[in-house]
Amino acid sequence: MAYPKSHNPFADDDDEEDFKPKSRGFNDDPDDGLSEAERKQRYLQQEVMRTAQSAVDSSYRSLGLIYESEKMGVETAEELIRQGEVLKRTDKMLDNMDQDLKTSQKHINSIKSVWGGLVNYFKGKPETKPPPEQPKAYEANDKLHSAMSSSREHEDKYQASHPNLRKLDTGGFGAAASVDGGSSRQNGYPQNRVLREAHQTLDNNLDEMSDGLRRLKNLGLGLQSEIEDQDDSIDSLLNKVDKMDLKIHNTNQQIKNLK
Repeated sequence: MAYPKSHNPFADDDDEEDFKPKSRGFNDDPDDGLSEAERKQRYLQQEVMRTAQSAVDSSYRSLGLIYESEKMGVETAEELIRQGEVLKRTDKMLDNMDQDLKTSQKHINSIKSVWGGLVNYFKGKPETKPPPEQPKAYEANDKLHSAMSSSREHEDKYQASHPNLRKLDTGGFGAAASVDGGSSRQNGYPQNRVLREAHQTLDNNLDEMSDGLRRLKNLGLGLQSEIEDQDDSIDSLLNKVDKMDLKIHNTNQQIKNLK
């Protein structure tokens, strides 16, 4: 049997199957007994549910990022406070060194004096230095302290609310979700039970995100104030170090001249 050039030998009438690829969207399952309008409505319901689910998932991811940022901010604040404690101890150490240099200078002046030896002989017991004062605990900037306290109050809530620990029950999402009776909305939310729960969850997450961003802002302002205060402390330390270096140099010169 001769076939024309354009004929497909595998497409014989006896073996030909009436195969039509299914299109995506509301035309799926054309033999499901639904009219085209009903299929369109079901498709739109599915799209609404998927959009709601995507919005809720996105809000949880955003909350997780805010929680992680706030946790990092608190850890940064704690490290900054430890740095402030080191600066305060260094400042106290320089003050003690300055006091020791003053005492050394008195001794040098006494040795250089003609009558210094006799004065020291008849002076009696040497002066006893008072015990060094215990440095007070370092206190962070008020803004930073307040912001850290506010963030720590929500630490337990973060653990319970983190997206990796709290999972949204989405088993009802889909076109088959039940619809409550009544023609009016409840508190401005849709009638569909699952969709209404998604909207409520989204609103709650947005409220938590707003609170978290507010605390992040306060943490940022507190960190900025603390850094500015520590910058002033560092400048003061540098000035003290320069003066201390000059005093040590002068003291060494005087000791060399006594030889």
